[in-house]
Amino acid sequence: MDIKQADIEQIILTSHNFSYIGFFYYFRGTNQSFMSTDNTPSKIQTNNDVQIHNNRTELKKHVKLGELAATAISGNDISSSVLYVSALAIAFAGQYAWVTLLIVALVLYFFRKIYGEVVGALPLNGGAYNALLNTTSKRMSSIAATLTLLSYMATAVISANEAIHYLFHVIGVDSNKIIILATIGLLGIFAGLAIMGIKESSKVAIAIFLFHLTVMTALILSLIIYILQHGFDVFVENWHQPVKHGSIVKAIFFGFAASMLGISGFESSANFVEEQKPGVFPKTLRNMWVVVSILNPLMAFLALAALSIGDVNENTLLIQLGENSAGNWLALFISIDAFLVLSGAVLTSYIGVTGLLERLTLDRIMPNFFLKKNKKNASYRIIIFFFLLSISVLIITKGKVTTLAGVYTISFLSVMLLFVVGNVLLKVKRKHLPRPEKAPWFGILVAFSAVLIALLGNLVMEPENPDDPANWLIFTMYFIPVLIFVMIMLNRTMLLKLLLNIVQYIFEPIRKFFLRLHKGIDKLIEDINSQEFVFFTKGKSIANMNKAMLYIRDNEHTKRVKIVKVLSPGEKPSEELVRNINILDEEYPEIDIEFVPVEGNFGPGLIKELSEKWHIPINFMFIGSPDEKFPYRLEELGGVRLIM
Repeated sequence: MDIKQADIEQIILTSHNFSYIGFFYYFRGTNQSFMSTDNTPSKIQTNNDVQIHNNRTELKKHVKLGELAATAISGNDISSSVLYVSALAIAFAGQYAWVTLLIVALVLYFFRKIYGEVVGALPLNGGAYNALLNTTSKRMSSIAATLTLLSYMATAVISANEAIHYLFHVIGVDSNKIIILATIGLLGIFAGLAIMGIKESSKVAIAIFLFHLTVMTALILSLIIYILQHGFDVFVENWHQPVKHGSIVKAIFFGFAASMLGISGFESSANFVEEQKPGVFPKTLRNMWVVVSILNPLMAFLALAALSIGDVNENTLLIQLGENSAGNWLALFISIDAFLVLSGAVLTSYIGVTGLLERLTLDRIMPNFFLKKNKKNASYRIIIFFFLLSISVLIITKGKVTTLAGVYTISFLSVMLLFVVGNVLLKVKRKHLPRPEKAPWFGILVAFSAVLIALLGNLVMEPENPDDPANWLIFTMYFIPVLIFVMIMLNRTMLLKLLLNIVQYIFEPIRKFFLRLHKGIDKLIEDINSQEFVFFTKGKSIANMNKAMLYIRDNEHTKRVKIVKVLSPGEKPSEELVRNINILDEEYPEIDIEFVPVEGNFGPGLIKELSEKWHIPINFMFIGSPDEKFPYRLEELGGVRLIM
């Protein structure tokens, strides 16, 4: 076993062995130590914890998603962009709209490799959060989680509201109050569908996805026939129109910045990768790329060949194209398709945010309250929470969800940018970690530059209505409160201590009452810090062990650490190793460091044995970053985490 401890810094939580997953998940979700002070197992304290434990043991019965189902869930979100991105690109880039969309398709090709490498090496829910969690710290990764949560929130509200607008366009309803009520109803329907379980949800997603592709194919064929009959005079006329923003460079710049919204949803698959069968995830990336690369540029090109730029309706361009090329019947099908596929994007938001918040809860960033599941293995409390959050946003904006565009755009692009950063850190800090594919450095540079340009373009872009606030201002109004909540959860022990000191200072005259409060808060802090951690050391280097202790001290809430040395039968630990561990024990007086020599062979069996013997979850055990000679895949170790 060749584990380079000098590379250790952060965490990998892998749990593909379902025979043990219930055991691991229960401990990751609780702040209670399973061992009492006399080293005897304590009872599970609450009915909620019992239910969480039981739910995790049932995960082995969970049916994972195949290629079509996983592609449909994430594909509904990204493919729905064809309903608006062509008109958006034409509005900003004019006759060069199809060029900007081809550039976006090229950028997305490089992101296929980036996502494939990161998620292939770290096959866990969480997307950009997971990538940064395993290469930096919880604080940095929490920023990515906050941005992703905002992106899903905006996606759900905007998609549901636009779906209702398309539906009411068909039936002729134009009442804002009715639209708001119908939007709440649609959000509620898909919340209920998500609560029914991901297997049932995927069936609906597949039906929507296939219907959407069928309708778009019919529209493209009808447009091709229409253009062949009428010629390319309209396209030539559009090509000679005055260039937007006064120059080709500016037109392509702002057109590209706006067109990048056409790939929103590409990150969704990474947030529920644990629900997919092995090998499915890279296929979802390929399928989404193919759909977007064909639909969006082709639709923009055909639109410029069928309609004058001045006649383009930004809100209902595809309906307009359907009416012109085939008549009212196709326009009707496009309206129905728009309603369905935008509704599918709502479902994608529920599934994606569930995977994200589950991961945050298991990492003790969010309250344990969210972990409880129903018989369908759905985290219904997360779904209900997200449903209520979406309703509150809809009511606050009074149905004018276009004000959420700034949140949606900036948060989505920021998540993509952070994912590139996570890929770079993975290459530098986890270069020996096995992965099915590797993104080229040239592709990473192109992807990073492209997203940065798009982000800057959206930040400097003027709102259509001069009375509306700028994108960055709207984003800040939503981002800061959510980030504050996440940071409070991340630093809760420090804040509890601060609260304790304030209480003692202010309420000393009624000391007896607040003495009981003092004891309660002290117990809460002790419960959080009582979780014991394990570090497997390969050698005797005090520098490597010190790096591990620094990480545990700075990133985990604990006062107890076991340093384990796996020895061959008959082998004794070196005196230098024992001496170095004693030095560390003195160096960290706030942490009780125990040296435990163990005879055996390091592997999944030994890890499981020690976990059961010591009642320590495997995801609270750390090893060095393995290289290519390591005999086991990371997921075979049952969730052991990495430290630099």
